[in-house]
Amino acid sequence: MASPENHHLLHLLLPLLLIHYLSSTTTTAAASDLTTLIYKGCANQNFQDPIATQNLKSLYTTLVSQSTTATYYKTTAGTTDQSTTTSITGLYQCRGDLSTTDCNTCVQKLPDTIQSVCHKDTIAARAQLVGCYMRYEVVGFQQAPPTELLYKKCSSGRVDGSGFDERLEAALSLVPKGVSNGKGYYAGAYQGVYVLGQCEGDLGGGECVNCVKSAVEIGRSECRSSVSGHVFLQQCYVSYTYYPDGVPGTGDTGGSGGVGGVETGVTEIQGDSGGGRNNTQKVVAIVFGGLAALGLVVAFLLVLKSAFKKKKEHYSYGYS
Repeated sequence: MASPENHHLLHLLLPLLLIHYLSSTTTTAAASDLTTLIYKGCANQNFQDPIATQNLKSLYTTLVSQSTTATYYKTTAGTTDQSTTTSITGLYQCRGDLSTTDCNTCVQKLPDTIQSVCHKDTIAARAQLVGCYMRYEVVGFQQAPPTELLYKKCSSGRVDGSGFDERLEAALSLVPKGVSNGKGYYAGAYQGVYVLGQCEGDLGGGECVNCVKSAVEIGRSECRSSVSGHVFLQQCYVSYTYYPDGVPGTGDTGGSGGVGGVETGVTEIQGDSGGGRNNTQKVVAIVFGGLAALGLVVAFLLVLKSAFKKKKEHYSYGYS
């Protein structure tokens, strides 16, 4: 029969193990959000030379490896000779607020994603996940201009009432200036509207601002009154989501008073409900994980203390 001490330890351990389980599943859910596919693009031609296929495999390996230390990287596998059709140029980029750990988690998913949605030997392909994207093409492949529209999504949900158009206009106007000051990335909130913009890593300051302005204009004109909008151009993207009760985790109340944007570290989750849940989930997971680990150590010490006490009593009665 279990002793009262063991019952006490069992009651202590069960909640801690539950917390540990919840924190681990929360972290998994956050990672899953980052690797959700948003859109893909595939060329309709395939490699004719097996060397190109090998170069693509080499490119994938290099890009995934680099994502452990950098959130943007571009390289070429094979010779850079424009006359060859076997060399492959490619890059990846992670969302500006991601750590290198989360970036690597996201980028690792991209080669398999591209090969599952495109032919494995297509001469050019692109896949955009929530947290990162990757694209590649054979050297000499005709590039689209930086501001060409690749994908647009306006939510079916609409915002009722007056004043939203002005609120959205003010929020979106923060993005061009924000990417200029923030080295190609900006996230902010204004009166309940969360906005995010990012340019491809090697796009110059002026070109970045112009690209983002084009994306903002598309979002403003085609997604007006939608709860959320996402616009992806060849070398930049802009998104927004409206929260009537204020953007989670930013201190933004969603009210009509005040003018100006609030810089935030809020991450966006794909979909109409979106928001700042990724960072919140990570913080909760870290706190709960730490508490669970501390509790398990305390429980272990209590077990040792109980065992030592029993052993001491055992010998005090002279049993061998």
